[in-house]
Amino acid sequence: MVKIISEGDNFKAIDIGTFDQLSAYGFVHPKLGTPVKNKLFIGEILKSTGAEISFTELPSKTTISFLHKHKTHEEIYIVLKGHGQYQVDDEVFEISEGSIVRVSPEGSRTLRNDSENSMVYMVIQTTAGSLKGYDISDGFRVDGEIKI
Repeated sequence: MVKIISEGDNFKAIDIGTFDQLSAYGFVHPKLGTPVKNKLFIGEILKSTGAEISFTELPSKTTISFLHKHKTHEEIYIVLKGHGQYQVDDEVFEISEGSIVRVSPEGSRTLRNDSENSMVYMVIQTTAGSLKGYDISDGFRVDGEIKI
């Protein structure tokens, strides 16, 4: 399962295995009490304080059978493998490997894998409106020895 690669005061690195191994993961839905397969949340594992991140393997010819919204989180979906359709509100469009979709908390969303192979996607959730800039201006150089 998830392996810790390295951990320190200011970081944590993990290995979740290959995307073909996502079928080994799952969780129990906190509100419904039902098992959800092929999905791994890593925000808590990484001790993230600003984003939740998940990886999902959606089997061939599968549609997520419900629409959902969020109270405060926007979501960014990144398709890593496969293709299908994505729906936001009444708009439906094609997605494939390399597609990236951002949805505000108010957007009703779902997706479908219409291919013969599994679709793998990553979702990053963060609080809408919390970004302070769109560039690298938050970063700065520091002194130190480079050891790699």
